[in-house]
Amino acid sequence: MANTKSALKRVRQTKVRTAQNRAIKSNVKTARKSALAAISSGDATASQAAYNSFASAADKAAKRGTIHKRTADRLKARMAAKLKPAAAQA
Repeated sequence: MANTKSALKRVRQTKVRTAQNRAIKSNVKTARKSALAAISSGDATASQAAYNSFASAADKAAKRGTIHKRTADRLKARMAAKLKPAAAQA
């Protein structure tokens, strides 16, 4: 266990930041799953809305530094590639 006041404070800060990062990542994963489900359902408007929600969550996570900016871009690009054929069919 930490011995100094500053080390104890760092432990407290780490706990808070870990919880915040975990919540943000969970939000991104949930938005991703709902977007994939909407795309597989075949509804173009719902798919687009779910993609927009996912892209927003990914961008916010990147802005806060929870995930890297290029990771967010890669996730969005892969989701957009899945969205494109679904939108073409509708």
